[in-house]
Amino acid sequence: MDHMYDDDQILANIGALVEEERALRQRVGGLLPEELTRLAELEVQLDQCWDLLRQRRAKAEFGEDPDTAAVRPAAEVESYRS
Repeated sequence: MDHMYDDDQILANIGALVEEERALRQRVGGLLPEELTRLAELEVQLDQCWDLLRQRRAKAEFGEDPDTAAVRPAAEVESYRS
């Protein structure tokens, strides 16, 4: 997610990521190492998308330009869970 997205595009991206995540989780017989890596990547990307969407909505709610919201680094977004 390197360029500007509107809320609908972010939600569409979330939908695609969730679909891929669900397909991996439903695999019978376990996941290959590269699939486990991809699953972890998907989780981070989903967290980043949800964070960006929350930022955009908060900015819009308070009269700011939602296009000034930016994707935060994975380390920052993932630290929210702690």
